[in-house]
Amino acid sequence: MCGIVGLLDTRGRREISRSLLARMNQTQHHRGPDESGMHLEPGVGLGHKRLSIIDLATGQQPLYNEDGSVVVVYNGEIYNFQELIPELQRLGHAFKTRSDTEVIVHGWEAWGEDCVRRFRGMFAFALWDRNRETLFLARDRLGVKPMHYALLEDGTLAFGSELKSLLAHNALRRDLDPCAIEEYFALGYVPEPRTIFRGAAKLPPGHTLTVRRGAPVPAPREYWDVEFTLDNRIGEAAACDELARRLQESVRLRMISEVPLGAFLSGGVDSSAVVAAMAGLSSEPVNTCSIAFSDPAFDESRYARQVAERYRTRHFVDRVESEDFDLVDTLASLYDEPYADSSAIPTYRVCQLARRHVTVALSGDGGDENFAGYRRYRLHLLEERLRAPLPLAIRRPLFGLLGRVYPKADWAPRVFRAKTTFEALARDPVGAYFQSVSVMRDAMRREVFSAALKTALGGYNALEVFARHARRANPDDPLALGLTREAEQRGHATA
Repeated sequence: MCGIVGLLDTRGRREISRSLLARMNQTQHHRGPDESGMHLEPGVGLGHKRLSIIDLATGQQPLYNEDGSVVVVYNGEIYNFQELIPELQRLGHAFKTRSDTEVIVHGWEAWGEDCVRRFRGMFAFALWDRNRETLFLARDRLGVKPMHYALLEDGTLAFGSELKSLLAHNALRRDLDPCAIEEYFALGYVPEPRTIFRGAAKLPPGHTLTVRRGAPVPAPREYWDVEFTLDNRIGEAAACDELARRLQESVRLRMISEVPLGAFLSGGVDSSAVVAAMAGLSSEPVNTCSIAFSDPAFDESRYARQVAERYRTRHFVDRVESEDFDLVDTLASLYDEPYADSSAIPTYRVCQLARRHVTVALSGDGGDENFAGYRRYRLHLLEERLRAPLPLAIRRPLFGLLGRVYPKADWAPRVFRAKTTFEALARDPVGAYFQSVSVMRDAMRREVFSAALKTALGGYNALEVFARHARRANPDDPLALGLTREAEQRGHATA
């Protein structure tokens, strides 16, 4: 993990304050404690905080092309950089380092904005091309690495890995975005492209932003989107073989490192599969880190221990107490904006544990979204079978009435808890799924929001976040529709 920041005068070549750029850079010291660097020229400033993983000796940033006209600051890893280097050398580019970072500057020179289509990895980078007077911001396909930006009133474009780096610039207005508040209370986070502040935005996953000096700042451009289709006809045995092959390849690429490597191990299917693949690829015992909970109802550390014993890992365990609230202020400063995830505290604790033993840790995060592992997917499919025979014009009044009059019986056996099901049947598939994952439903938000906030919202509902993704998804399969919405939102908790 590294941190990047920058400033661009979109209107001219006004001097960039070195002290301001350094202050923005310093806010992200925790992202890159190993090294720090800055680049300044008229109207442009780039800053970088480095966590050294690949090419420890010569991978410092900012990094330049041969004549210094192209400079980049970058957070992430390009996993296929070793394959791209010979191709770029054949095109006449000379490499001075063994770093994946240098592939970005030469990839830009060779392929322009389409360079991101050639990069396989997790990344967020800012590249300045002096000859073209162009700033190029890019974010990886699934938004693993973050990128925030803001166009200030004086024409300065400020950007950085974290929102706090933008807040170091006094010209950024702190007005809250009413729509972001609505989305947070509905979903527990603020989805891209919004931030909690009206004047700042997140670059969405799979997007780039190309800013040319003297021209208006355009909207981000999409270069990739996730897609679920039903036309991959493959047998179960062949699918299992392909899955195992792809998982092993993915893990192998992510094990390229010059620093100690490990894995988060919860004992679940996803992280256990990653650890199994790592063990098969490593001649040394894999470092694994787990969290145990003092409350037995939530403690699954015994499963992690079984996996660790099976693959003979070097296993480390830390315990989280039920009332471990000391991190609340720390987490608020790290996330920069409201974020309501019950796993935030144990995730931070396992990262603390891992950092004592390794620099890079792999995890199984995202597996349930990719493979429909949550119970809600099964329930959504069942509801879709019930919705299909009746048109919405009939379902809405019929099941809407039943949902209103049926008591909320959380104490009853599940078979008798029909209120939520009736409410779901009264909605279209997108609305029903949205309500099933909402942390605070429509009626409750209407009760807690002030009249002023409701006026500011102007009728906006966070349902539009899911509806926007649904319009782009495969409408013929309800599971594909749900998975598309989940995949689109994986970037809300980025590294």
